[in-house]
Amino acid sequence: MSISPSRKINNKYQNPIPTDEAGFDKMWPIIKAYINNKAEVVPNKQLGPFKTDTSIYKTPPKSGLRVTLVGHSSLLIEIDGRTILTDPVWSKRVSLFQWMGPKRFFDPPLRISELPPLDAIIISHDHYDHLDMATIKRFAGTTIPFFCSSGVGAHLQRCGITRNYINEMDWGDSVMIDHDCIVTATPSRHFSGRGLTGRNETLWSSFVIKGKKHNIFFGADSGYFPGFKDIGETFGPFDLTMLEIGAYGQYWPDIHMGPDNASNAHLDLKGKLMMPIHWGTFNLALHDWYEPIERLEQYAIDKKIALFVPEPGKPTEVDGPFNSEWWRPFMDL
Repeated sequence: MSISPSRKINNKYQNPIPTDEAGFDKMWPIIKAYINNKAEVVPNKQLGPFKTDTSIYKTPPKSGLRVTLVGHSSLLIEIDGRTILTDPVWSKRVSLFQWMGPKRFFDPPLRISELPPLDAIIISHDHYDHLDMATIKRFAGTTIPFFCSSGVGAHLQRCGITRNYINEMDWGDSVMIDHDCIVTATPSRHFSGRGLTGRNETLWSSFVIKGKKHNIFFGADSGYFPGFKDIGETFGPFDLTMLEIGAYGQYWPDIHMGPDNASNAHLDLKGKLMMPIHWGTFNLALHDWYEPIERLEQYAIDKKIALFVPEPGKPTEVDGPFNSEWWRPFMDL
């Protein structure tokens, strides 16, 4: 089985299946829902502080695979001798402006200057909570290769990243990191754009990362779709799937999975361990900030899924099921 490349209609990238992207026609119902919402969308208790012991990076992971959750979809992945950073966001807000918009629940657990040497940076798509230009500018002038979805490279160049270090990828494209790690862009069900214009003129993707020993899946943003089974059949099984569980809602069920469908996607992908991402960092939906993980825990029991839930900022070996339950002390129940 092979993965089909993306397709365009009138310069607009298309989803793998028909998708309601919660456009302007739903704006007023969504605004009313936000006005009347009573959920604890922002924690009543300050989260953290979380702090990374960066001395750990001096010693390679015994298992060959270690992950540090920086927050949301920002992950520092150490896989079989390679170090990869995904969707890095260090700014306080994921917005066009830093004086308004969704604000971090906790500070990044380490500074950009404290990161270990990177072999690659992956940018899944151009939304503000995945492509943070202020953060990307910190890497201008370096020789770190960027792997991004088609069309996203122009954003990176505006941040000062040299074109030679930008690898734009369509679904099904693969790029090598050195000689022993393969990154492949795979389909997701989402959308793109950073303003009122330019919607879907750049691509959105998930990524397969295959090292010498481990095979993992970075899901980024996606609604549920049958393509997860195709990815699982083509590239699986996976030692770890990293799948979004937050920012779901009744007005946009096609573009974010939520914990139920994320756990179904994990099973479709033939995953061994599931790491929930895209929750507990920004207010991007109408649910309680802790609801996604609380619901996922029950789905994991019901569906016999092994979870991997490290504490933010703590480099954690991926050598079996693990749940830090880091959010529990901050729940205001």
